[in-house]
Amino acid sequence: MEDIEAIALLQDPVRRRLYEFVAGRGREVGRNEAAEAAGVTRTLAAFHLDKLVGAGLLEVGSRRLTGRSGPGAGRPAKVYRVSAVEREVSVPARDYRTAAGVLAEAAEMAGLDMGVQDAARRKGRMLRAATGPCGGLDDLARVLSDRGYDPVRDENADVIRMRNCPFNGVAELFPPLVCGMNLALLEGLVEGSEVRVRMDPRPGWCCVAAEPSKSNDH
Repeated sequence: MEDIEAIALLQDPVRRRLYEFVAGRGREVGRNEAAEAAGVTRTLAAFHLDKLVGAGLLEVGSRRLTGRSGPGAGRPAKVYRVSAVEREVSVPARDYRTAAGVLAEAAEMAGLDMGVQDAARRKGRMLRAATGPCGGLDDLARVLSDRGYDPVRDENADVIRMRNCPFNGVAELFPPLVCGMNLALLEGLVEGSEVRVRMDPRPGWCCVAAEPSKSNDH
């Protein structure tokens, strides 16, 4: 019931706006910034942000937002970021993660990495057939968003990186197997398009990045 109660908090429109803003920034957010984005007072934003922390949807820390240190730098302020804890809601409860972990362990012990990647690549092609051709990065971003990857365009390069790994719970236990599967899945998805995907592991992000195919570089 804890997950249901946590998700239910987002029915409040102010809490939902605040949560979506923090999630969309991909970094720590201060109370003033969140309040301005949600169109509410700082006091009201603080109340709802702390409710989201209490429910485990956000995590809280503290740092000086002035960027300075030493005397006169000001007191550390509360900052918020999205919780790394995954939330799942089903009634009655279902335990897909344990099943996925057992299957991943068996595949890894049996040395089935290539077979898993082949199956994932076929699944990616099936997704491509269902969603239509992937013409470029914008098309791919829409598909990835629907699949829960939370894609963002890199500010300094024509690259898509993903703030969320849909397979994170199992990937943390079996990274080579699951990250290889993820890459193959997305390879199947972009096959024949103007986009290529590659491994680009970064802490807290999906292990795959997407960019224009080299054949389209000028």
